[in-house]
This record gives sequence, C-alpha cells and structure tokens, in this order.
Amino acid sequence: MPDSAASHKPQFLIAAPSSGSGKTTLTLGLLRVLARRGLVVQPFKCGPDYLDPHHHAQAAGRPSLNLDLFMASAAHAQATYARYLAPADAAVVEGVMGLFDGADRMAGSAAAVAELLNIPVILVVDARAMAYSVAPLLFGFKNFYPGIRLVGALFNFVNTASHYQFLREACADVGVEALGYLPKNPAFAIPSRHLGLSIDANLQYEVIAEALAEALPATVDVDRLLALTSTTAPGTPAPPAAQGPQPRRIAVARDAAFTFTYGQNLDALARLGTVTYFSPLADAALPAGTHFLYLPGGYPELFAGALSANAAMRASVAAYCARGGRAYAECGGLMYLGREIIDAAGQAFAMVGALPCTTSMQNAKMTLGYRAVAWNDLIVKGHEFHYSSLEDHGLSHEPARITSAKGAPVAAEIYRQGNVWASYVHLYWGEDAAFIEQLFSMASPQ
Repeated sequence: MPDSAASHKPQFLIAAPSSGSGKTTLTLGLLRVLARRGLVVQPFKCGPDYLDPHHHAQAAGRPSLNLDLFMASAAHAQATYARYLAPADAAVVEGVMGLFDGADRMAGSAAAVAELLNIPVILVVDARAMAYSVAPLLFGFKNFYPGIRLVGALFNFVNTASHYQFLREACADVGVEALGYLPKNPAFAIPSRHLGLSIDANLQYEVIAEALAEALPATVDVDRLLALTSTTAPGTPAPPAAQGPQPRRIAVARDAAFTFTYGQNLDALARLGTVTYFSPLADAALPAGTHFLYLPGGYPELFAGALSANAAMRASVAAYCARGGRAYAECGGLMYLGREIIDAAGQAFAMVGALPCTTSMQNAKMTLGYRAVAWNDLIVKGHEFHYSSLEDHGLSHEPARITSAKGAPVAAEIYRQGNVWASYVHLYWGEDAAFIEQLFSMASPQ
C-alpha cells in the first residue's frame, strides 16, 4: 500500500455495550453536525447491515461503506477505509451490536475493526437507569482488551445536568473522558427498521438528523471530541487494477423496493462492465442491450402492489429471463422474480414469474446470520436476513455447501432456472468478483 504524506484527521468508532444503546442516533447526529460545519465527513458501518449506511449517507452527504471482517479480508477492509477516507476531513465508523460482539467471540466485532484501523473508540451508554455505577462498566470496557483505545464516552437518555454530573465523575475516576450526552426526546426516536427505505422513512430520518444537529452541540463537546480523536490517517492505497474496457451492459435494480446493496459490490460490477440503474417500480422496461441483470434485496413486500401494477416492467424482465438472459437475484430480488408475493394479510400480488416459486410473508419468521458458500471451488461469504419463506416451488439448486459463521450447515440454497441464479443470501463480492465471473462463464449461450 503506497504511503502519502502523513496527516492527522479526526477518526473514531462509535460503539456501545449492547444494541439499542443509541449508536445510530449519535452517529447520525454527529455526521450531520460535522457536515453542517463544512467538513467532508466519511461514514462507515461495521458489519453487514444495509440500512444504517443508507441513513449515514443521508446525514453526511456521502456514501457509507461497510467494513466487515467476516465477509472480506482485513487487507480489503483497510484498503476500503483508506481509499474513502483520503478525500475526507474526518471519518465516523458506526459499530455493530455490542463493542466485542463478533461472529465468533470478538472475531469481526466493532472492537476488531477499531484495532485493525488503529482508531479510537467512543462508547455510547444508555444511562437512563444508571449513575455512578457506570464507572465499573466503563472500566471493564476500557481495560478488557488492550488492543483498543477507549478514549471517551457519550451518554444517552440523560435528562438533567445533575444526572450527567454523576456520569462525569464516574468517567474521571476510570480515565475515560466524558464528552456529553443526549436527553430523552421523542424527536430523536429512530423509526422501525421495517419501514424500509421508502420516501416516508427517508423524510423521517431527515427530520431526525436535523433535530439532532440542532440539539447535540448544546450538550456534546464536539470540538473536544474532534481534538481527542485526531490521529494519523493511513496512506492512500493504489486503486483496484483496471481490467480494460468491458463490453457487458449490467442492469442493476435500484429504487425504494431494492436497496440492499454493498457499495463495494457495485464498484466491482462497474469494473466488469457498464452499470445502468433502473427502477422496477417506475420504469417500463429493462435498459436496452442488458447482458447481465442484478436484482438485489430490499423490501419488495412493502411495495408489492406497485411492483405488481407495473405490468410492463414485469413483462420486460420475464422476457429477458425467458430468452436466456443472465441474472442474479438475492432475497428481495428472488421474491420479485417468483410468481407471487403473498403479504401478511394473505393477499397475493403477481410478480415476474421467471422463477417457479411463491414467497409469503404469512407466519413471518426471521432468518438471520452470516453465511459461507462453497461452490465450484469458490468460497464466497455473505449474510442472510429475511422474514419471508419460499412456498410452492419447483426450483432446482446448485451443489453448494452453505454454512454459518461457525461452520454449521444451514438451510439456505443457491437456486438456478436457466441462466437465472437466486438465493436468500446477500453475497459479498466487493473484494473478489469471481462469483459473478463464474455466473458469466456458467451461463448457456443466449
């Protein structure tokens, strides 16, 4: 990795003892505050989450990138971080779950990311039912693992200055700097994640980001936080090797129904061909001359009526698949390519019909976890997250072995129908696009 002249920039990871402590709230607020100051602030998200990066981008005005140490190598995460930090003034990395919660003990955790990137940690603590007892909690998180530097704390749900004084005293006694707090305020409440990325949800998040940006500087010492976390930025890595002009035209679904994408995956597709985005909700046909179709995940069940009503697009996609067009569909994309989506109330909505299956939201049950896929001498990793189930299907599956992060077999499959592949697993090929290239090579001639 070539080095550039060393420079110092504020860089920090926002973590918490557990999920639900307020990491996302504080992250969105700080991103918007820094952007309002005229800083170019680069957001990142630890782990495989698709929703938080979208809202980071809303708050910061820049795309947010996933840093996941299960799905990709440490070197890839470091290169991604360095490349996107280089043109920015500061970096804010939001952790995942509790600070030390990983796929296997602390492997792949937010703490592991902080250690890898050598950036300080700010701990967000839900203090609504805690005062001086926060001292042993902070002491434990500060001293449990010497590979990280926990330098400051932010407190959530603190309603009075006297309450905060107890917390400040606790911080002083354990050597963690108190950087401020947020009071309990309904204006800061994050909407249900299952609202998806609809226009309504985007508007709600915009209102929240603005409310946080107005309130946060009154109780959080932003200047001190920036000074405390100013550290040496990594050198800018060389860009990925150019592959030369590619004649492939790659169509990628992107609208409110199809939003679960990794930025690095899209970058990899752009190196394999010319990427054109289209909307299954609003457009009438696939982009002309499509050679490869990618239908990512999302919330098609929330837009089932509108997707079904766009009969012209459904017919265009069906015709493309029927004539041997190459396609990969994951999770929500799989649902869209099936015959029908049945919503939680039992109403059926016609979909593309390119795959002989129906998906249902009735009796919804969450399936969640990392996945490792061994297929045709490839190992590719990803993440499974869905509530729907496959019903009434005649799909054939590829001879792939899919396991959890700890190596246990799981029920997930890679399905194939002609030149269409589909899975409930959201795969990560941002580091190595061999999976997509294998789809190109396995497809029957059109």
